[in-house]
Amino acid sequence: MKYYDLNKDEQKLLDAVENDEFKSTPDLKQRKAVLKSYAKNSLNKTMNINIRLSERDVYKLKAKAAEEGIPYQTLAASILHKSAR
Repeated sequence: MKYYDLNKDEQKLLDAVENDEFKSTPDLKQRKAVLKSYAKNSLNKTMNINIRLSERDVYKLKAKAAEEGIPYQTLAASILHKSAR
């Protein structure tokens, strides 16, 4: 009985497991750690963007950042990050 449709890759993997052709990774813990670090690093990448702001807004942003003792770019990134959530 078939419970769900498999795509081509899923069916290929299932066939390999059922025919004892599937080979497990020799050092699973190490491979898992490497893949986990890849995932973590890909989520932490930053991207540079260019935006146009009025001169007045930039001055206000710089003044607020100076009050908080942080670079204005950091403050702008923080504001955008909060808005993007």
